[in-house]
Amino acid sequence: MTDHTRTHLLTAIDLAASARAHGNHPFGALLTDPSGGVLLTAENTVLTDHDVTAHAETNLVRQACRTLAPHLLNGTVLYSSTEPCAMCAGAIYWSGIRQVVYALSATDLNSIAGVDPDEPVLDLPCRQVFAAGGGTVEVSGPHLYEEASAVHTGYWG
Repeated sequence: MTDHTRTHLLTAIDLAASARAHGNHPFGALLTDPSGGVLLTAENTVLTDHDVTAHAETNLVRQACRTLAPHLLNGTVLYSSTEPCAMCAGAIYWSGIRQVVYALSATDLNSIAGVDPDEPVLDLPCRQVFAAGGGTVEVSGPHLYEEASAVHTGYWG
């Protein structure tokens, strides 16, 4: 992992901590240009927006599609504190973003959060979602387990 990648993932984890501090689930994401400059950041706002689709990555994709020309999106990189869920992976795919880097895996998140029989879990890794689109999205992760899992400590349960 490059220093560049580490820095962006740590920023995504900081955004997750910010989301938690704002009363939301601890997830964060950011988008960089091809040279690594940060273009946009987003937090999870599911609870404060009363919108189950307001995951950090989906919020980021919405911002990106509203503010960046479509042809620019395929050169960007999305960094996420946690592996994108199936919904977010679909949004990323449809946006034209073609590279995703994440810190905590969904499997590790599920282990940390525990299983609540009343809470639905869609266990579909982002790589499978992207593969269904012809494998046009490059994925790197998981990375930085210790740092990424810390933001979830004491939150779930």
